[in-house]
Amino acid sequence: MAKTITSEFVKGFWEVLPPFRLVLGLCPTLAITTSVENGIGMGLATTFVLVFSNIIISSIKSLIPKKVRIASYIMVIATFVVMVELLMKAYFFSISEKLGIFIPLIVVNCIILGRAEAFASKNPVYLSASDGLGIGLGYTMALFLISAIREILGAGTFMGMSVMWAGYEPFSFMVQAPGAFVCLGLLLGIINLVPRK
Repeated sequence: MAKTITSEFVKGFWEVLPPFRLVLGLCPTLAITTSVENGIGMGLATTFVLVFSNIIISSIKSLIPKKVRIASYIMVIATFVVMVELLMKAYFFSISEKLGIFIPLIVVNCIILGRAEAFASKNPVYLSASDGLGIGLGYTMALFLISAIREILGAGTFMGMSVMWAGYEPFSFMVQAPGAFVCLGLLLGIINLVPRK
C-alpha cells in the first residue's frame, strides 16, 4: 500500500498508538497523568518536538553519516526540547512547574527517537511531518484518556472543576503511582482486545 499524508497521519490514532500499541513513552505516561491539564500539556509538548524533529531529520538525513546518526538525532531533538521548555516557561508557567523534569526528559523519549530512526530517516519531509503529527496527537489523546480517568476517580474533578456528587469520596489510590499502573494496565488490556484493523 502506498504511503500517503492521510494514512501516515491516521495510523497514530490507532494502529501505532503510543502508549497502547507501541508501549513506548511509559515513564511520563505513568508519572504526569494525575490531572488532565498535565496530560494535555505533556502530549502537546511531545507533539511539537516530534513534528519538528521529524521534519529536520528527514530534511538532513542524507547529510548525516551512519555512524553518528543516533547522536545527531538526539542533538536535533534536544534543540526542540529546549525550545518547547522555554516556551512553556514563558507562556504556560504553571504547567511547566507541574511537569518539571519530564519536559527536559522528552529528549530521551523513545517515541521520538523511535520515529526518527524508523520513519523520518527513511521517508520524505511531508510524510515525516504527517507521521509526527499523527503519532503526537495520538499520544496526547492517550494521555488525556488516562489522566481523565485518574483525575475523575482519584480527585473527583475534571480540569480542576468538581464533577462528582457532593458526598463522593475520591479514590485517592488512582492519583498515586500504583493507580497509574492499574489504570494503564486495564486500558492496555481493553484496547488490545480490539484488533488493529
